[in-house]
Amino acid sequence: MKDLANSVWINEDGYDVVVIGAGHAGCEAALAVSRLGFRTIIFTVSVDSIALMPCNPNIGGSSKGHLVREVDALGGEMGKIIDRTFIQSKMLNKSKGPAVHSLRAQADKANYSRTMRQVLESQENLEIKQMEVVKILTEDGKVSGVQTFSGAVYPCKAVILCTGTYLRARCIYGEVSSNTGPNGLQAANYLSDSLKELGIQMYRFKTGTPARIDKNTVDFSKMEEQFGDERVVPFSFTTNPEEVQIDQVSCWLTYTNQTTHEIIRKNLDRSPLFSGMIEGTGPRYCPSIEDKVVKFADKERHQVFIEPEGLETNEMYIGGMSSSLPEDVQYAMYRTVPGLENVKIVRNAYAIEYDCIDARQLKPSLEFRKIEGLFSGGQFNGSSGYEEAAAQGLMAGINAARKLQGKEAVVLDRSEAYIGVLIDDLVTKESREPYRMMTSRAEYRLLLRQDNADQRLTKIGYEIGLIPEERYQRLLRKEEWIESEIERMKTTNVGTSDKVQNLLDDYGSTRLVSGISLAELIRRPELSYRALKEIDEKRPEIPDELEEDVIEQVDIFIKYEGYISRQKRQVEQFKKLESKRIPEDIDYDSIKSLRIEAVQKLKEYRPVSVGQASRISGVSPADISVLLVYMGSGSMRSVY
Repeated sequence: MKDLANSVWINEDGYDVVVIGAGHAGCEAALAVSRLGFRTIIFTVSVDSIALMPCNPNIGGSSKGHLVREVDALGGEMGKIIDRTFIQSKMLNKSKGPAVHSLRAQADKANYSRTMRQVLESQENLEIKQMEVVKILTEDGKVSGVQTFSGAVYPCKAVILCTGTYLRARCIYGEVSSNTGPNGLQAANYLSDSLKELGIQMYRFKTGTPARIDKNTVDFSKMEEQFGDERVVPFSFTTNPEEVQIDQVSCWLTYTNQTTHEIIRKNLDRSPLFSGMIEGTGPRYCPSIEDKVVKFADKERHQVFIEPEGLETNEMYIGGMSSSLPEDVQYAMYRTVPGLENVKIVRNAYAIEYDCIDARQLKPSLEFRKIEGLFSGGQFNGSSGYEEAAAQGLMAGINAARKLQGKEAVVLDRSEAYIGVLIDDLVTKESREPYRMMTSRAEYRLLLRQDNADQRLTKIGYEIGLIPEERYQRLLRKEEWIESEIERMKTTNVGTSDKVQNLLDDYGSTRLVSGISLAELIRRPELSYRALKEIDEKRPEIPDELEEDVIEQVDIFIKYEGYISRQKRQVEQFKKLESKRIPEDIDYDSIKSLRIEAVQKLKEYRPVSVGQASRISGVSPADISVLLVYMGSGSMRSVY
């Protein structure tokens, strides 16, 4: 590295925003700020790693599908790209209520990365640069630029860190350890030191991936074939559903067995996870097969999903068998699984350690509290998953742009979006392991369904400037149709005619003894808006492009109206605490009756609202009551 004084200054006028890292977080961040009119440059250790999927070849899944649809509703890109590059799609949890329905799509990994790269390359105001950033430059506590490994300096007004799993990355299996990033790509070995010099607290986390195997060596006849949905639902609200009705590839399900588990147990001393060779903390909710065998010793078998990596490759992913065991043990254990008796490994399974931050150092806007203009998103914030990364990258990009616009940051709360839950958990709660989004983390999940993400967030995206006028107007038309049809269902009655009774008989529904509204009929589990078409004589012709969405929303609202209303009342109470803003200069030491631990935690986190303060570990309900009394006293009233 060159001394800063002797560095080459690239573009003396500078850039508005520098994005470091071009994974799923970096792509969304760079697209957001550039689309909002700011000159942006995105750095990556390799242009071949843009939107790379180094682990599982899919987008979405339980709760993660919610995040992708929310990213899309705000104007992000992930949903659009997976709609163009998926090879199988499923709506998960369809046997359960709509709150937990979640899309999951198998991706053609190479095509996904290539397509996202094309979007970045054609985006106005955005430059791509293959180079490692080694230093964040600051002046008077504010970001002023970055320095690269070559010694070049790029002046800028804001920086967004989206380094993923690349900082001081180390890939490990057995006794093999190499200082590389995922898929053998170059690690970023210098930036961590610069961040530590700025006073940023770092963690060492770990994740892992299973082997990739040769499709030609798999016996699929011993496995259960897994098909996609007959009718595919797109991720993006802008995608024409007819365009995603494609011929889908199959995935396959098989299982480990006691022989598999015995091989693993006999070789635990050779696993870096148990020998102490791996220092980082791994994800609890995506454990390695070694972890599963140890922690769930009573289980006789574990699911193994064999998933294609793309249409133009024979590589297949062994979902459920992530490992860091030595190569010979990997061969031995994989070959005990039905269908994999003669399997050949293309890429060995491995664990990867990397540097990340304690996200409690961030504001809810994802800006560092102590370094103005420095934002952070993605796995670097201590989360896991492509979808969590994309959501954070989008919000970091939006708020970096908002800061340069002189506007207030956009902070989604827990009642507005899964994104709000994700970020609030990261910046408020201590996490000693990679954070994974789950539906159980969302208190208001009946309101935060994947199907209504556009109604919840597209207006916000429009106000930000990422949603075009045409898309916004379509949403308004959709909402008008939904509202009018719900009202019509409630006010349209049917009697006990033979036509009505025959229809009820057809669906195994109880016959009527008196008149009833169509809404009351829809509330019956076996009936729906579509089912009542024959007896709904005044049904209007809904525009084709809105029909599916309108019908879905009418059904859900009417069937779950009581639960939805109750949850909305809960949100009203939640909003009261969220709306009570805490002044930035509040002196917690002067608040009598606050416990010492509460004072310490409140001073450390500097929560922006009483609601956020109430979710900080170590701050009790009694402390919140004291804080509310203090904020309502005469000395504080002038603030409000």
